[in-house]
Order: sequence, then C-alpha cells, then structure tokens
Amino acid sequence: MQHVQVSLLTADPVRLGEAIRYLEDKARPLVEELPGSQGMSVSTNTEIGVAVVESFWMSHHAMREHEKTVAPARDEAARLSGGTVSVERFVVASFTRVKRPQPGAGVRLTRMDTDPSRSDEVVAGYEDTALPWLTETPGFVASLLFIDRSTGRSINEAQWEDSAALAASRSAAAAIRADAVAATGSSIRAVEEYSLVFNTAEPA
Repeated sequence: MQHVQVSLLTADPVRLGEAIRYLEDKARPLVEELPGSQGMSVSTNTEIGVAVVESFWMSHHAMREHEKTVAPARDEAARLSGGTVSVERFVVASFTRVKRPQPGAGVRLTRMDTDPSRSDEVVAGYEDTALPWLTETPGFVASLLFIDRSTGRSINEAQWEDSAALAASRSAAAAIRADAVAATGSSIRAVEEYSLVFNTAEPA
C-alpha cells in the first residue's frame, strides 16, 4: 500500500520563495531518485508563509528507509525560509484523478480526527459520499485521502483547476464536512487552502 509523508513548513513569508526554489531544484531530484519514491508535490500559501510538502512512497519500508536522506533536505528548507517544519506519515487510502493538476491549481486540505476504531468508516464515508460530489463539481481535478489508522488522523486533499474553482467549492465542501462529522463522530482539526507549485506524484 502506498504511503505519504506530509511536511508542514511554516516560514517567514518574505523568505518562503527561497525555500520553494530549493525544494524544486535540489530536493525534488534527490528524493525522486531514491528507490521506492513515487514523486513529490509542493503547495504554498505565500501570504502567510506556509507550504505543504508531500513525498509519496510505494511502501512504509521505502519511506522509512530513506528518512536519513530526506530529513536533511527538509531541514534545509526550514533553514532557508527562517521557519519550522513538522512531519506526519499516512497511508494513501483513496485516490481519484480526473486529470493531472497544473501549477496554480487550488488545493484544500481538511484535517480530521476520528476514533481509530472508526477509521474504516471514514474511508467508506469519503468514497460513498464526498467523492461522488467532488467528481461532479466543476473545476475538480483530483482528490486524495490520507489516513493513519493507529491515531485516527486523516487528511482529505482536494485539488481544483484554479483558485476560482477552489473558492466556488467552499460552501458545498462545508456541508460535506458537516456530514462527515455527523456520520463518524469525527472532529475537524483544520481546513487549509493553498496554490500548487508542482506535482510529480503518482499516487496508486
């Protein structure tokens, strides 16, 4: 089963661009050459100086095996941006793509906490309820569900053609979140919006 490492980089907005250039020009080739790597993506909110960096791996073993190589690159991005970085690791529980997202695509991350014993309900509810709505919404590009069944934490990442399509989906997305909370007893930890910088990931 495919795994993903999600890093949240909180930076000085003035210096974020330097870190993003490093990630694209230096870190991406380094990571993508590692055995088991299945690509990267970076999304940013430049106004507040935040970036989400995702690296995809064909297995948990591959992700852990190369941590000694990936960690210094992650730390260098934090140093260049005058910021900090936190890391979470998940299984890619679901993936749907209508077409490959392009730079400038709108990205919404919904972070959710659930009782770990109900993790399978989260996946089923997402695929039965949220996903059909997403695929029928104008401007939809792709959606991924990341989950850690040991903690009950999950992230839904919905990608849209551009910022306008992302904005237009907000009201309906709020209703879907309310339904998910009611159905699974979950709590929403955060809702975040970004602009895609690059995406070479090939989720399975």
